[in-house]
Amino acid sequence: MADWKDKLSQMVYSTDQGRIDAEPEPEQVPEGDGIVRLQRETKGRKGKGVTLVKGLALPHDELKQIAKKLKQQCGVGGSVKDYVIELQGDQRDIIETWLIDQGYRVKRAGG
Repeated sequence: MADWKDKLSQMVYSTDQGRIDAEPEPEQVPEGDGIVRLQRETKGRKGKGVTLVKGLALPHDELKQIAKKLKQQCGVGGSVKDYVIELQGDQRDIIETWLIDQGYRVKRAGG
């Protein structure tokens, strides 16, 4: 019984440094091949089509900024999920023109 009391007296707690957490890992941006692919998809969306923009090898924050500009350009809603920009509706023509103006190589993928 005396063993656990000895261990308690040896424990030290300090609030000098606050909470000590591991350093956050750097963001793992998926590498692309330099080509941005535009794809229209309806699968799993109750027939509602969305346009997917894949292949932009950018950090999540920069993707959000580009998604915001594209949403304003197209006048639709959208989001960024798993490094893919999703925009409501078939917006491939508008997105393709805008991305080419920004200096990206663009291909249409899928149907």
